[in-house]
Amino acid sequence: MPGEIFNPNPTVFATKPTVRKSDLLKQSLWINEKAVQEDNADEVDPIDQDEIFDLIRSIDDPEHPNTLEELRVVSAPQIDVKGNHVMVEFTPTIPHCGMSTLIGLSIRVRLLRSLPDRYKVDIRLKPGSHQSEHAVNKQLNDKERVAAALENQALLDTVEQCLARAGRRGHSE
Repeated sequence: MPGEIFNPNPTVFATKPTVRKSDLLKQSLWINEKAVQEDNADEVDPIDQDEIFDLIRSIDDPEHPNTLEELRVVSAPQIDVKGNHVMVEFTPTIPHCGMSTLIGLSIRVRLLRSLPDRYKVDIRLKPGSHQSEHAVNKQLNDKERVAAALENQALLDTVEQCLARAGRRGHSE
């Protein structure tokens, strides 16, 4: 974690556990579970916006003891999934946030480690949310720059620290 704090007092929001439609179907008394399993045996369940959000919501902010969801850096409506293309838009807490690239890199690494190889992932800042929006977007979506960043052990250690508790998937410890 760098010495300079870019946003010393961020707004922290309450989070809610996500209830997925598939979870509701599992609890239904009216569904014949055996028939549903037989009908869907050959189908690949597509990944949706909520699943992507579950993967990234509990990534820790590099500056604060809060998750990206608690700081409203990420939210489900900022995620778009079309076929094998995932677009994640995130909003830094302040327009001059020096951690934006690190946050975006953490999101990218989490998704690359979690999604099948067939998915293409784009990470972008919410338009107008950062003073260096174009430069940060360019860094986050350039394969060579991402690979070079992940070869830097200090940077990789910081990313790993942000991802250390990401498996919580929206649930408190």
